[in-house]
Amino acid sequence: MSVYCATLGVNLVACLAWWIAGGSGANFGLALLWLLLFSPCGYVCWFRPAYKAFRSDSSFNFMAFFFIFGAQFVLTVIQAVGFSGWGACGWLAAIGFFQTSVGAAVVMLLPAIMFSMSAVMMAILIMKAHSIYRGAGGSFQKAQTEWSTGTWRNPPSREAQFNNFSGNSLPEYPTVPSYPASGGQWP
Repeated sequence: MSVYCATLGVNLVACLAWWIAGGSGANFGLALLWLLLFSPCGYVCWFRPAYKAFRSDSSFNFMAFFFIFGAQFVLTVIQAVGFSGWGACGWLAAIGFFQTSVGAAVVMLLPAIMFSMSAVMMAILIMKAHSIYRGAGGSFQKAQTEWSTGTWRNPPSREAQFNNFSGNSLPEYPTVPSYPASGGQWP
C-alpha cells in the first residue's frame, strides 16, 4: 500500500510538470484527487478486509478484499497505460509528451514505471492471497453462508472455534480432591 501511495505522490509531481510544460490542468486536479482519495481508502477498503479475513478466516472478508483490490488493480493498470485526462502520467501520456517537452516527459516516465511496478506487485499479491484462501478451503459458497448467517460481522472467537472441535478447554473434576490435614503427612 505504501508503494502505491508513493506512486500517487510521484504522479502528482509529474502531473504538475506536465501542466507547467503545457499539458492540461485537469490531470493535475485528478492526480491530487487520486492521492487524497486512494491513500486512506486503500487502508479502509482493502487492507482492513484482508486483515480481518486472515485473522478470522472469513470467506466474506476474503471476497470483499478480492473485489476491492481487484478493482484497484484494474485502475492501476489503466493508470500505468496513461490515458490523457485521467490524472495519471502513464506510458501513453509520457511517450506522447516527448514532442512537446522532453524534460517534462522524462519526469512523467517515473510514475509510468512506478504504476507498472505497482500493478505487477498487486497481481502477485492477489494471486498469493487467492492461493492461501483456496488452500484453507475457502469458497464462494462459504462466503454466501457467512453473509446469510451474519457471521462476517461477529466471527466466533478463537476459543469458541477451538471448543467446537476439542470440547471444553479446562479439565472437569467429578469431585473435589481431598488433601491431608495440616499436621498430617503426605503419603
